[in-house]
Amino acid sequence: MAVMATVATGSTSALAAVDTEPISEQPVSDGVDDVDVPPPYSVWSPWQKKLIVAGAAFGGFFNPITAQVYLPALTVLEDEFGVTEAEINLTVTTYMIFQGLTPILFSGFTDTLGRRPGYIFCFIVYISANIALALANDYEDLLVIRCFQSAGSATIMVICQAVVADIITSAERGAYIALTAIPSILGPSLGPVIGGAMTQYMGWRSIFWMLTIAAGINFLLMLLFIPETCRKVVGDGSVRPPWWCQSVYQWFYYRRHPSVPQNLNSLEKSAYTTDEGKLKYATSHLFSSFALLREKELALLLIIGGTVFTGVYAVGTAMPALLQNLYGFTPMQIGLMYLPLAGGSILAVVFVGPGMNWNLRRHARKLGMPVDKKTKMDLSRFPIEKVRLEIAFPFLLLGVGIITSWGWITVNKVEIEKVIIVVLFLGVGLVGVNNVVNALIVDIYPDTAGAALAAYNLAKCIMGAASSGFVAPMILGMGMGPAFTLLGCLYLLLVPIILLVMWKGVVWRTSRHARELRKKGSILVREQEPQESVSDSDMASTPQKETTSTEILPAEKDARSTSV
Repeated sequence: MAVMATVATGSTSALAAVDTEPISEQPVSDGVDDVDVPPPYSVWSPWQKKLIVAGAAFGGFFNPITAQVYLPALTVLEDEFGVTEAEINLTVTTYMIFQGLTPILFSGFTDTLGRRPGYIFCFIVYISANIALALANDYEDLLVIRCFQSAGSATIMVICQAVVADIITSAERGAYIALTAIPSILGPSLGPVIGGAMTQYMGWRSIFWMLTIAAGINFLLMLLFIPETCRKVVGDGSVRPPWWCQSVYQWFYYRRHPSVPQNLNSLEKSAYTTDEGKLKYATSHLFSSFALLREKELALLLIIGGTVFTGVYAVGTAMPALLQNLYGFTPMQIGLMYLPLAGGSILAVVFVGPGMNWNLRRHARKLGMPVDKKTKMDLSRFPIEKVRLEIAFPFLLLGVGIITSWGWITVNKVEIEKVIIVVLFLGVGLVGVNNVVNALIVDIYPDTAGAALAAYNLAKCIMGAASSGFVAPMILGMGMGPAFTLLGCLYLLLVPIILLVMWKGVVWRTSRHARELRKKGSILVREQEPQESVSDSDMASTPQKETTSTEILPAEKDARSTSV
């Protein structure tokens, strides 16, 4: 508890300690070098950031495991509610639809009003839905409540990923983004095992009671300790958030220490200044994720990530029937076969995160740019697309080989040990590409990370749902080997798309920043317009300064070097 308390209070205690440091012990500045030293991106210490990201990752675990833990109970639910297989499968389809759509609607609010209000609302919805599902007695109730369950858990996962963008710099983001990606694979891997065991020995209702208890524990810890991280609310972490964004520990701490130093200059600039303006601004950005889809770079990244996930869902959907028909596996054994996929995801984290950080340092040295994990890095002219996607290439090629060989080894009924090895490397290849794309999206959209990740989540859900639907007819029509060979060829089509993003990425980002500057300039012009009319005589008697587009954009210099 002492460790969590230190994380909850954040930098406030550290700032207070600096404020009381004897003058004789404080470092002496020469007044020259300090001018060019950029401020730290975040006041959190390395181990505090690890705890915050770990807490976020645990929260993000609920969405993928909720989707998969339910699957072993489908046949039991079909018999209990007296519905057809198609009707019970509809509860899975609607779950995936809401899984993709709901974060689109709420991500703009969390990017503006704070992460903690989004956490609280979504956890309440998710926990309530689990309780209702555990008590459901009608198929109609099951169908509707599953939508609310999906809405709450999916938005929690997107918020968790956005937390990383709030506190982690580009120089160290690779490892942290990979850490938060673990739940998206561990959930589908462990879910069938847990769901099958609980359904067989404790009944299907125990699944939802288990999710209720686990989410309740996470929710309680979040209320007590996890701090607000949204940079429009707390800046680098030193700015005191409003009471509704404070953890319980912070609320008590601020009451006892009302004069804790704050760095208000670290607040991210936005188009609002009052609480009423915040709500209006957030509402105006309700569909900000859809607006981002117009950006060429993000659209291509969504195609890359979504296509990669078609392979994950295609194999995951086809695996139960294949293992049962070819190897005579029981449901429990089929569930255990998803564990190698989890092992592959862990290996992907081990290699991808450090690899992205190493490649960033390598390119920075070539360009003569300093790399400091504690400060912002100027990415305005830095080829971050090339830095990230170079790491994705070997994993993509590994995915092409594995997804192609999957079809041929299963149809030839090879030893089960070889199947396990293929599933393991499938997790390494496909999850590796996903981690890179995830990190790159946050790099190029740091100020709207929640909205950008929500768009990415939508793309994965839509393409994953499509692959789940067409993989069975494709196998029946073409055969196992040709079907997955075609899917491997589809992966090869991603190569020119990746090369295009690497080539044009900096140009597209520069163009987008220029549009944002023009938009920001129009806002500044409107804010400087006089509220009352001025007579011509007054205008004539007052010296006037010619206003140009460069003069009304004092923030343009900073904006030109958009940093992450």
